[in-house]
Amino acid sequence: MIVEENQNSFIRKEMQSKTIKKIILTGPESTGKTTLAQHLAEHFDTIWVPEYARKHLSESNREYTEKDLLKIAKGQVDLEKKMQKKANQFLFCDTSLLVLKIWSEYKYQQCHPYILEELEARKNDFFILCGIDVPWEFDILREHPNDREELYHIYKTELFSLNANFMETSGNQLHRLHKTINSLNHIFPFIKR
Repeated sequence: MIVEENQNSFIRKEMQSKTIKKIILTGPESTGKTTLAQHLAEHFDTIWVPEYARKHLSESNREYTEKDLLKIAKGQVDLEKKMQKKANQFLFCDTSLLVLKIWSEYKYQQCHPYILEELEARKNDFFILCGIDVPWEFDILREHPNDREELYHIYKTELFSLNANFMETSGNQLHRLHKTINSLNHIFPFIKR
């Protein structure tokens, strides 16, 4: 009886893990990714994965170096794996290894192989590219207030290079939320609400 219960539990977990759709919010700094991730998770009654870089950089209390990006990448991967177990149909990620690739190449003109390999290997079901039409908000961890347009085009080019499924969203918070919800309902019609 216990063996059968354990097998049934394992099967339920396997079925759940296969139905979780990982949705990545991406784009330049200060484009509303966190806010949108929170609101989407609330709407779809699930959870969202915060940006591990914020925790790492805040706790290190020093200028970051290129080596920190590898630690951040590994921390982000671990956090996503942990949070996916708690997700309900969708897992919204405030960032991804794509951000780390672009960050690394933009600042250091290179990217650690681990980040590139994991980015290629990881299954992301859909990306939401957040537009730069929202005002820049100062944050001590943000670095590029004047480069958002250039970075936006880099993100879009990278998404095409990855052959990723993605949508662009823009407008105020409410407009972005409604547009994204409608798109996700259309793209994933089999998700139970």
